[in-house]
Amino acid sequence: MSLRLGDLAPNFKAQTTQGEIDFYEWLGNSWGVLFSHPADFTPVCTTELGRTALLKGEFEKRNTKVIAVSVDDLASHKRWVPDIEEVNHVSVNFPIIADENHHVAQLYDMIHPNASEKATVRSVFIIGPDKKVKLMLTYPASTGRNFLEILRVLDSLQLTAHHSVATPVDWKNGEDVIVTLNVPTEQIKEKYGVEANIKKPYLRYVPQPK
Repeated sequence: MSLRLGDLAPNFKAQTTQGEIDFYEWLGNSWGVLFSHPADFTPVCTTELGRTALLKGEFEKRNTKVIAVSVDDLASHKRWVPDIEEVNHVSVNFPIIADENHHVAQLYDMIHPNASEKATVRSVFIIGPDKKVKLMLTYPASTGRNFLEILRVLDSLQLTAHHSVATPVDWKNGEDVIVTLNVPTEQIKEKYGVEANIKKPYLRYVPQPK
C-alpha cells in the first residue's frame, strides 16, 4: 500500500555517504526532505544535487535536513560526488543513501514500473518533526525539480502548522494569508490583531502572522 499524506513516514536503517544512519534518529526534531534520483552519473541529477548543496543555508533556516537516495551502491555515490562538486562549485554537504537492494525505494513507493522497472522516479517527501508525511511530489526522470518550490512549500507547511491560516495560489513567504474556516469572522481581529480583508464570507485575508 502506498503512502498518503498524514501517514507515518517509514523508518529505515541505511548506508550513506556520511555513514550508517537510522532515519528517525538522523531526523531528530527537524523537518526532513527525502528525495530520490534515478541514477548516479546522470545529467539532471548532477544539477539537482548541486542545487541542494547550494541551498544548505536555506534549509537550515527552516530547521530542515535533506537526504537523497538512489538504487546505486555506496561506491558509485562516492565516485560521483566529485563530479557534482566540480560542476556546481560546491561541497556535497548532505547524505546520499545507497539503496541497491531497493529497500527504501519500496518503502516509499519510489519505483514506478511503467516508467522504469529499476530506477527510482524523482520523488520528494517532506516529513515533519512528528515523522508524518506532509507533502509528496513525483516528477518524471526527464524533468528536474524546482527546489525553490520545495522551500516555498516548507514555508507554508511550517506557518500553517502553528497558525489557523492557509496560503493562497502562488503565495510566497511574507505575503498575505487566508484565515481558515474554523475561525469565525468576528474573532479574526482578536486573534490576529488586524481587520480581515474579506473578499467573500469564506475568503478572508490577513497579513502573514509572525
